[in-house]
Amino acid sequence: VQLQASGGGLVQAGGSLRLSCAASGRSFGSYAMGWFRQAPGKERDFLSAISPRSGVITQYAESVKGRFTISRDNAKNTAYLQMNSLKPEDTAVYYCAAKDGFGDMRRAYEYDYWGQGTLVTVSS
Repeated sequence: VQLQASGGGLVQAGGSLRLSCAASGRSFGSYAMGWFRQAPGKERDFLSAISPRSGVITQYAESVKGRFTISRDNAKNTAYLQMNSLKPEDTAVYYCAAKDGFGDMRRAYEYDYWGQGTLVTVSS
């Protein structure tokens, strides 16, 4: 599976962005999808994840709960992260990832495939 993240950019505080993660390869619907971010000098942090197929299970980090929404469209082989009420501290490179099989969707080491990252910059 190859992943291509897009949708990053420069936005003012309080604004919104929608990130997309387009997948190529076999059976996108069978993968759990996750979003992580990494700010300069910091570790890669979990943001959100969605279970395979119908995506009935979603998980969020406390820092983004209520502001970010994850979704997936299996017909388009794409996962999304809608980000609202953005803050300067949300500035980071955002990565999408795909996970096959069971395991904790919040753990980066559980993921098998990663996109290249897209930069989000939130100005104050």
